Amino acid sequence: MDLLRLALFQPDIPQNAGTLIRLSACLGIALDVIEPCGFLWDEKRMRRAGMDYVDHARVTRHQSFGVFRKNVSQGRLVLLTTAGGVRLDGFSFQPGDVIMVGRESAGVPDDIAAQADIRLRIPMAAGLRSLNVALAAALAVGQALGQLNAYPPENGS
Repeated sequence: MDLLRLALFQPDIPQNAGTLIRLSACLGIALDVIEPCGFLWDEKRMRRAGMDYVDHARVTRHQSFGVFRKNVSQGRLVLLTTAGGVRLDGFSFQPGDVIMVGRESAGVPDDIAAQADIRLRIPMAAGLRSLNVALAAALAVGQALGQLNAYPPENGS
């Protein structure tokens, strides 16, 4: 079982997916991509978006949410959503949690959100809609790794 995983639900923007590939590689967490993507996922595009970090990331692609749930059955499914009932800064992560972010254009459908064990929101200034999905994921992953004392050892340590 992985200490922490990050899941992308039907990502729309290859640059955000590339950023999250880099995040997963640098922080040593597994990355799950739930298809279909809103862009053509091919090696050339993902290399451009994820640079040379693609080779260091543990990326698993799943044909659908159902396949993802069957293949990744560990821990709680923690959905980041602007409609979340729990604030990120008041949440306690546990080993095995899977942090999931939705599509940049539409989040996740209600039936998918209903399957999440926890729906987290990141507190923001009044009147603003949402953070970029890659930034939101980075905030949550950072919070989780800090709580779990699970940041990777630094180079030379």
